[in-house]
Amino acid sequence: MSKTVQSGIDIDLGNQCSRNAYSWAKKTFFNRPDGEGNPVLDLEAAFSNIMNFRGLQIGVSSDGIGSKIEIAERCRIYDTLGYDLVAMCADDLACNGMETVNLSNILDVDYLDPAVVDSLMRGLHDAAAFAHIVVSGGEIAELGERIGGYGEGMHFNWCATGIAILPPDLAPVDGRSIVPGDKVIALKSSGFRSNGFSLLRRIMQESFGDEWHRQAYQDKSWGEVLLAPSLIYSPLIAVLRRSGYNLKGIAHITGGGLADNFNRVLRISGLGAELSDIFKPQPFMTDVQKLGNISEEQAYRIWNMGNGMLLTVPADEADAVVDLAMEQEYMAKVCGSIREEAGIRIHTKGNAPCVLDILKSGK
Repeated sequence: MSKTVQSGIDIDLGNQCSRNAYSWAKKTFFNRPDGEGNPVLDLEAAFSNIMNFRGLQIGVSSDGIGSKIEIAERCRIYDTLGYDLVAMCADDLACNGMETVNLSNILDVDYLDPAVVDSLMRGLHDAAAFAHIVVSGGEIAELGERIGGYGEGMHFNWCATGIAILPPDLAPVDGRSIVPGDKVIALKSSGFRSNGFSLLRRIMQESFGDEWHRQAYQDKSWGEVLLAPSLIYSPLIAVLRRSGYNLKGIAHITGGGLADNFNRVLRISGLGAELSDIFKPQPFMTDVQKLGNISEEQAYRIWNMGNGMLLTVPADEADAVVDLAMEQEYMAKVCGSIREEAGIRIHTKGNAPCVLDILKSGK
């Protein structure tokens, strides 16, 4: 089957380019030796990078919001995007057990609109407060016609870099200790987060025309529904680790969906997983899927489909981890288990529920 999805994005090609970029980055790992060998930990199950700087382990992750920005431009709602920006950086760092303490951002604009900038930064302030992160600074660059977007008003691109620390006496989370019989816990997502919007926008355009963001959906517009801010999971991961729970593997479900991201956690062990009770997609997710005639396999390779993060824990800790997550006001449940056989089997709960064997964990 072709891995080029209906949005025109080739997931495998993207993975290939990421591997190429990382291969060049690895050649710089010895540029600042500190007498302790390689200062960068080359983790297989990595969603971010960890540097060993004179005994202090520091995590670094950079990311952006992507084309979800167009939805904000259409709706003229800007104060939720800060949650997406923080989530994309801090939740990647959390996957390796790091606690994000600092974030710096860069806002590229065609021209400056102080009101829009204020709304963006107010939202970033609120998201950082939720995640216990200091925003130490950033850059605003006016780039004129180099930046484009939808309609009138200020157009922009927004990216950030998060800096995290590994709490004392805790090791990085890298999936190495996962064994058959461990349980997988799903954390529910509030929406599409900040991934797969090229396909989402195409579906909306083809279904409702140029002004699709104004189209009514229940008591909101489609634009408002798709703009739902990302839930930030990093504060929960910090609480779980500081409470002594053994988080063996953590997968942030972003571009590539459930299997592609969970595969990054399992590939070091060569084990597989049976995900038999994941969260059901939000109704608007399955409605989008119907509008675009998107197969179950494609949907679960592009979007989180209601599941924003997967945690792997020992079987005897699973119920307690779920209980603590619920106490912290995150929806969580045991959704599956680790098995000896390689491959990730997903029992979907979308338009046409089925069992998908999407990826082999050894690939």
